[in-house]
Amino acid sequence: MMDKNAKIYVAGHKGLVGSAICRCLAKEGFTNIIVRNSSELDLTNQVETLNFFEKEKPEYVFLAAAKVGGIMANQTYPAEFIYKNLMIACNVIHSAYKTGVKKLLNLGSSCIYPRMAPQPMKEECLLTGPLETTNEAYALAKISAIKLCRYYNEQYGTNYISVMPTNQYGIGDNFNMETAHLLPMIIRRFHLAKLLSKNDFMGIKADLKKYKLGWNLDKDINFDDEENLERSLNAVGAYRDKVVLWGDGSVYREMMCSDDLADACLYLMKNKDYKDIGEHVNITSGTDIQLKDLFEKVKQIVGFKGLLEYDTTKPNGTPRKMMDDTKIKTLGWQPKISLEHGISDFYKWYCE
Repeated sequence: MMDKNAKIYVAGHKGLVGSAICRCLAKEGFTNIIVRNSSELDLTNQVETLNFFEKEKPEYVFLAAAKVGGIMANQTYPAEFIYKNLMIACNVIHSAYKTGVKKLLNLGSSCIYPRMAPQPMKEECLLTGPLETTNEAYALAKISAIKLCRYYNEQYGTNYISVMPTNQYGIGDNFNMETAHLLPMIIRRFHLAKLLSKNDFMGIKADLKKYKLGWNLDKDINFDDEENLERSLNAVGAYRDKVVLWGDGSVYREMMCSDDLADACLYLMKNKDYKDIGEHVNITSGTDIQLKDLFEKVKQIVGFKGLLEYDTTKPNGTPRKMMDDTKIKTLGWQPKISLEHGISDFYKWYCE
């Protein structure tokens, strides 16, 4: 068991997952949590990282730091994605070994699995087929981190565990319409359409000043021109009487609240070792939802009264991408936050 005064380093504490882990640790009464901003510690720098570990000597490490982005970013900057994520993993894991860290939890991504992996995706299907080409560089770095933990465990007797979370949403998420993941993007689209339908331009201005729209639209926004603001919202699919979404709503996606993921990570860190888990374990609810049903659910929660329209000239993406939950349930953990409850709380936080 972890002592409540144990020194714990959360790498990537400002990100969606890292911040959720920090909240979970604080809620559970852990009082000695170490964090560093990227301006204070460059985890891609081997010397800096090792010096930090030698000075602070954390007992436990949550490795949630990563360079992340959507399809466009992954395709545009593949060299940056593979280099930075490889360097972060190598430096943190090696420094943990060199300084005697008791236990490390490495966070990966469901993109490690083959593009056409059988559904639901079991842990054993890793490296059994080609990866999705649009994020191959990122996936390869994450696979390397899994293997690094495994081989350090085998050669040096360390206790490093790897978890592969499904799609996440939650407090601290990204709402830029160009780079956001699915759920925050559609929540914001419905929210902006609702504000527009009510002529709430004060609310629209507040939203646009806090979050970027993306797609190079922000530089042309005129906050004194309501017609200009409306055209900007129309450009991202938010209208007075409708919301336009990509594809046809036929594909399925799995969603998990980041607070549930953090709960799973702390549960594993406190109760399970590498010998219990093996190479890695999926963190998943084992259920998914068709996008047309998800869109209707979000529309209802946000309170938008208009229509939902599909732009079928845009791609649907992979038909289904669900991870198998057998192993994590066998290890004794199950999710606690339902999708409807999670989205409702997420939307309340966004509005506040």
